[in-house]
Amino acid sequence: MYPKQLLLALMGLILSSVQAQKRIPEVEQLLQKMTIDEKIGQLNLLTPGGGVATGEVVSQNVGEKIKAGQVGGLFGVAGPDRVRKAQEIAVKESRLGIPLLFGSDVIHGYRTTYPIPLGLSSSWDMDLVRQAAQMAAKEATADGINWNFSPMVDIARDPRWGRIAEGAGEDPYLSSKVAEAMVKGYQGEDLAATHTMLACVKHFALYGAVEAGRDYNSVDMGKIKMFNQYLPPYKAAIDAGAASVMTSFNDVDGVPATGNRWLLTDLLRNQWGFDGFVVSDYTSLNEMTQHGLGDLQAVSALALKAGLDMDMVGEGFLTTLKKSLNEGKVTEADITKACRRVLEAKYISGLFDDPYRYLDFSRPKRDILTMEHRALARKLATRSFVLLKNHNDLLPLEKKGKIALIGPLADSRENMLGTWAPTGDFKLAVTILEGFQNVASEASINHARGANISDDTDFAKNVNALGERIVIDERSPETMLLEAVDLAKSSDVVVAVVGEATEMSGESSNRTDISIPESQKELMRALVATGKPVVLILMSGRPLTISEEFAMPVSILQVWHPGVEAGNAIADVVFGDYNPSGKLTATWPMNVGQIPIYHSAKNTGRPAPESGEFQKFRSNYLDAPNTPLLPFGYGLSYTTFEYSNLSLSKREINQGESITVTVSVNKTGD
Repeated sequence: MYPKQLLLALMGLILSSVQAQKRIPEVEQLLQKMTIDEKIGQLNLLTPGGGVATGEVVSQNVGEKIKAGQVGGLFGVAGPDRVRKAQEIAVKESRLGIPLLFGSDVIHGYRTTYPIPLGLSSSWDMDLVRQAAQMAAKEATADGINWNFSPMVDIARDPRWGRIAEGAGEDPYLSSKVAEAMVKGYQGEDLAATHTMLACVKHFALYGAVEAGRDYNSVDMGKIKMFNQYLPPYKAAIDAGAASVMTSFNDVDGVPATGNRWLLTDLLRNQWGFDGFVVSDYTSLNEMTQHGLGDLQAVSALALKAGLDMDMVGEGFLTTLKKSLNEGKVTEADITKACRRVLEAKYISGLFDDPYRYLDFSRPKRDILTMEHRALARKLATRSFVLLKNHNDLLPLEKKGKIALIGPLADSRENMLGTWAPTGDFKLAVTILEGFQNVASEASINHARGANISDDTDFAKNVNALGERIVIDERSPETMLLEAVDLAKSSDVVVAVVGEATEMSGESSNRTDISIPESQKELMRALVATGKPVVLILMSGRPLTISEEFAMPVSILQVWHPGVEAGNAIADVVFGDYNPSGKLTATWPMNVGQIPIYHSAKNTGRPAPESGEFQKFRSNYLDAPNTPLLPFGYGLSYTTFEYSNLSLSKREINQGESITVTVSVNKTGD
């Protein structure tokens, strides 16, 4: 055995001894009563359907399986009435009456949706991030949910990857702080409190580095980059006390994460000291067969031995572990260990004391979509917006005159919430047109669509897989464009709202071309050609390639997908009730050929000249600069500042020491 392997083994023995001392007596007593089939049943997570599925499989005969003690938890079930019915089956009709966990994907708010995580991270305000998670937990638990498949803490440096929308961007330190704030917001000080819920850190690990920016793809990464750049946010979430971890679809060092013992046991448990439970992603256990690791029985045994505790939807554990036990491929101790971890999560959630503790029928009306929560969602949105350009100091606009509000997203209620908002209701969202009318009621605001989000019907069909987000107007593109141009010419100022539809980013929404669709580009060109002052409100779930638009004489406000209070929040910033303060947490490339591009890239032995001038035999491109269009940390204000007197408290520091940086800041604008 190599020294490193020996060290990890010793660490594992020490941790096992410590964890054995921490065992919960009530859980140990219950384990003594359980049959092997009942233990395996606790490792089974199912969805009866009815919600937004994130895979191709929906569980069958769920009620009968609960009665038989073959289910440990459910997701896709919400509302005190529905949750209670399922919980009563488990508690009253199964042999041991073990309560169920109820999970959900509460990614950026529950009913009260706030900005997508990438947008929220642009606030750089950890107290607000924590408040956002607290609000989400309060609403979700009011609907009977006690386990959240969030936060997603994957570092993402390829904006082609649709799920960049779900994380905090490219930087490991900032992402670690966001991960910590979200875990503490969801879980609070007491996981048995009825307004807190179990956090589930995902996707473990390295999912944001999938090749070609394509979901479910392979990852190939050395240990130095892994530990310095990609693993810190997961570690921060574990250190913050996260109760559960979800595996990723990708492989790590050639072994799928769901069956990777080095990842789930050596690193997560033995090195980091994690003592919660690990759940697979949606059928990721079964999908290991596609990696060539054997049939369902083989990969199920592999995953259990690796450290997976719960199987999401695939039922590989349920249908094969008993056979593997009889054949000596797993041991009863392996099954008991996984079962113990699931039961301990239920215990710390208070479910053994009261299986119905989250089922107060008065709470939904009292705690969900309240005026207080909508006010917080509006505040969160305004803090997430990033001012990319302010041509001729056009912004903020005055609340008077004739304003032409143009674009396919200007009055598109279905595209305000953003990706991964399955618990939200877009019908409750405030459109930008409504927000302008609310905030600038004295102005004359007129609207024209101007263009489709995309004219490509095949592309629209792909985007609309989960519901219509790209609507192809019955009118011709030429007719809509002429209407918009005529409106612009008769107005004092033009506000154009363009960008991505909700499902143009998110899971399984990867793009090779991350520019604004051509239909909207044509609209922007025509509006600028009128000579009227133009504000571009840019909506997206990822960094976009906007070199053409950035070169136009326009002001640009990036608003991501802002959530249920979208229109009001955008109007707050456009009309100057709030001064934009957001800063980018992911680099915006000049073009896709620069990807991956991020702020902390290592030096090369042949760096390009700082002047940007091309030199042969240097690390540069023939056709573009090395620098991005917009760097990490970029974001303007409605005023200007001067920085001076930068100084360091000392010139050198050793490991673990600190240094103080001071700077004088003077506001120089109006």
